[in-house]
Amino acid sequence: MKIIFTKKKLTKVIKSEKNLGFVPTMGAFHVGHISLFKKSISQCRKTIVSIFVNKPQFNNKKDYKKYPRNIKKDIKKIKKLNIDYVYLPTSNQIYPKRMNRKLDISSFKKKLCGKFRPGHFESVADVIERFIKIIHPDKIYFGKKDFQQFIIIKDFIKKNYPKIKVIGCKIIREKNGIASSSRNFLLKSYEKKNASKIYKLILKNKKKLINKKISISFVKRKIFEYGARKIDYIEILNINKLIKPFKRKKIFKIFIAYYMGNTRLIDNI
Repeated sequence: MKIIFTKKKLTKVIKSEKNLGFVPTMGAFHVGHISLFKKSISQCRKTIVSIFVNKPQFNNKKDYKKYPRNIKKDIKKIKKLNIDYVYLPTSNQIYPKRMNRKLDISSFKKKLCGKFRPGHFESVADVIERFIKIIHPDKIYFGKKDFQQFIIIKDFIKKNYPKIKVIGCKIIREKNGIASSSRNFLLKSYEKKNASKIYKLILKNKKKLINKKISISFVKRKIFEYGARKIDYIEILNINKLIKPFKRKKIFKIFIAYYMGNTRLIDNI
């Protein structure tokens, strides 16, 4: 496993690589990340993982500062995997000039998290495009825990870089049911237990919610009882009607974003 810090060295090393898999991350690795790495390793000749906490996609300076970071621990976790390259760029390498917020991305950006994090998805698309221009991967891997992000970025790449195959990987959950996330490292043990109760509540009542046998307001009251400080949204959406061309088959997911203490958690069930 080669650890590379500069764009110049990286482009030189991967210049002739074919069937290159790329997994973009912000570090603080968990089992969800590991599943992405293994997927790339199984499907690609070589795999490159980037670790870069992308400041522009954070709407809150405090959120950016407290985002979990531990490069040494991350490197230790993946040393035994057959990852070929780890890219650790500085902000100046990724943003030699100002960021680009004029990217044309799906109108789905206005829903769910987009209502509460203006400019977030433009910033994610911008940084992914910058990595694509450096790495030129054949395949790029994303987890479906950030489902809205996955759908938006997949659509963006498909339109602008049609040769790149975007692969979405299933949500990996902790034993208590909550979706694996770097932000889980910020949760206290009792907050994790409460988050587990919220996941189980929605899972148990999913069909009732979809069929309108119970109301979203009922579920919200329960979530507050389980210790959530704030709920940004709970929405039921047909995932086949998120981005055109729409598909006929109806497949519903329940999307949720809420705060457990000061930590914002998202999930789709």
